[in-house]
Amino acid sequence: MSKKLTFYFSLFILILGANIFLAFSMYSHAKRVEASQRILAEIDMQKEFPTSSAPFVNGTLETNVVAGDARSKNLKQFFRKYNSALYDHTDHIVAVSDKYQFDYRLLPAIAMQESNLCRYIPENSHNCWGWGIYGDVTTKFDTYDEAIDAVAYGIKTHYIDHGLVTASSIMQKYTPSSNGSWARGVNNVLGWLE
Repeated sequence: MSKKLTFYFSLFILILGANIFLAFSMYSHAKRVEASQRILAEIDMQKEFPTSSAPFVNGTLETNVVAGDARSKNLKQFFRKYNSALYDHTDHIVAVSDKYQFDYRLLPAIAMQESNLCRYIPENSHNCWGWGIYGDVTTKFDTYDEAIDAVAYGIKTHYIDHGLVTASSIMQKYTPSSNGSWARGVNNVLGWLE
């Protein structure tokens, strides 16, 4: 009887070990698949850089390098992902941000926080930033470019020029009733756009 018991116990241990090994192997495989899918998704989101079409010349190489501005392309990808009406205004956002010398990601980040990138705005207002909207007052603009100009100028003169240069400090004046979620939302979008 003891030999039978030992045999069954050994068989049980062998089967248990095999099951643990199989479970661990399946778990490891699932993790590898998940990691490779995440990497592939990140690669898809990366900016595309075209290969050179310049001819190869032995001995001498002449090139013309034109510096490109990837910021507009970065915004286009972001706005396309969220199907935003601001998609056609990326160059203007970058130009106005440069004009007023602040981070080009700030206007899109505020627009995401205030209106989900223009999805929820007062009708015909073009006001994706909640700019001048309080109580019964609703500031409207004729175009998105007009709104971008006005909000950028306001951010520069009423916030940045007064030392309010972080999302938290801007929040204290922009939306003082926020419990901090506004600044966290703006900072999240700034991070997404890096």
